Amino acid sequence: MKTISYSAPAKVILSGEHAVVYGKPAIVAALDLRLKFSLWEDKKNPTDKTILLIVEKVKEYLKKQKIPFKDKKFNFKFESNIPIKQRLGSSAAFCVATAAALLEFYSGREFDRETINNIAYQTEKYFHINASGVDNTTSCFGGLIFYRKEFEFLKTISALNFKIPKKIEEGLYLVDSGNPVESTGYMVNNVVGEKYNKSPRLTEEILNDIEKTTKRMVVSIVKEDKEFFAKSLIDSQIFLDMLGVVSKKAKNLLKDLEPYGYGKVTGGGGKKEGSGYMLFFADKIKEFESYCKDENIAYFKFKQSYEGVRKEV
Repeated sequence: MKTISYSAPAKVILSGEHAVVYGKPAIVAALDLRLKFSLWEDKKNPTDKTILLIVEKVKEYLKKQKIPFKDKKFNFKFESNIPIKQRLGSSAAFCVATAAALLEFYSGREFDRETINNIAYQTEKYFHINASGVDNTTSCFGGLIFYRKEFEFLKTISALNFKIPKKIEEGLYLVDSGNPVESTGYMVNNVVGEKYNKSPRLTEEILNDIEKTTKRMVVSIVKEDKEFFAKSLIDSQIFLDMLGVVSKKAKNLLKDLEPYGYGKVTGGGGKKEGSGYMLFFADKIKEFESYCKDENIAYFKFKQSYEGVRKEV
């Protein structure tokens, strides 16, 4: 029985979440956590709606490109160490790895990342109605991505040829503020979307400020400037709070952690309860880790992934 397996990484938005939906740039890093999807030929087809949607998109693509394929049944499994519903791109990693595996399963050959990414984006919109495409793009290509979507047909995807410098990365953590009860789609459409509809001028100003912060963060990484990076992190959090995507619980946690560094919500955020994992830059590493352990605050070390989607043996 031949098994086809692909894996894809998680992602962390360093700056630009929510603003990226409105044509502003985002800088995003692939995270060294992965989801692996495996499938093999079987007598019965899966009934999972998400899988069937990806199957449909893959077949549509193959037909459109007039690529011969064999329509056969399959079974599957997936394993992941990406926390779910924590704004770290677990659904995007799933879409990317699944699309890659299904393309090879039906056609008998491997496909380029652009094709995999396009299909993953079509299915990612099933999870998040107003998906920007930044999550699946980062998961597909890996590394550090500068992403901007002006229109559906006009996207700028720049795989940056530099890394987060060691002296910044060694202080970076992901800290759990608690599971958001809202979906990312709800936060995009019902929180920020409604704010934009009610106060377009004010919201546009905030989004413009987020764009400036994103660009400053890129500069801080290139120049390996810890202080400038920390300032960008602080500003990003302020503007996300102004958009209404940071819960009271998350704000209180950041206040408790203030003696040890600076943090921000990453991804969609959350309003009523938790806001998911937050990106935290500790300038007092030992004290930060000790405090989190004493207070039972879940955290893990930020580690970049330089690989996007890959075939697993």
